[in-house]
Amino acid sequence: MKHRRLVMLIVLMLLLAACAAGANPEVGTAPEGEAVVGFWLGLWHGVIAPVTFIISLFTDNVNFYEVHNNGNWYDFGFVLGAGILFGGRIWGRRRNKG
Repeated sequence: MKHRRLVMLIVLMLLLAACAAGANPEVGTAPEGEAVVGFWLGLWHGVIAPVTFIISLFTDNVNFYEVHNNGNWYDFGFVLGAGILFGGRIWGRRRNKG
């Protein structure tokens, strides 16, 4: 039983390590003739994420996430937009007193 737990722990650690994000070398750079995207486009991309994901499964020219972004502000907008779409609340849930 102890050996099985150790194996499960190692497998879990490997799975979590596989999910670790790597560095994005494209942050702060833009394709020629374009600009890096920031908070507002990150917010929009987060809101349309489910539709974009489905389209990206069938086409090669649509990406789920814009790699040419300005870093943390784009990421914040993306997560905020996805949270708004999926009903996430920033300030918590209101309790019904009745």
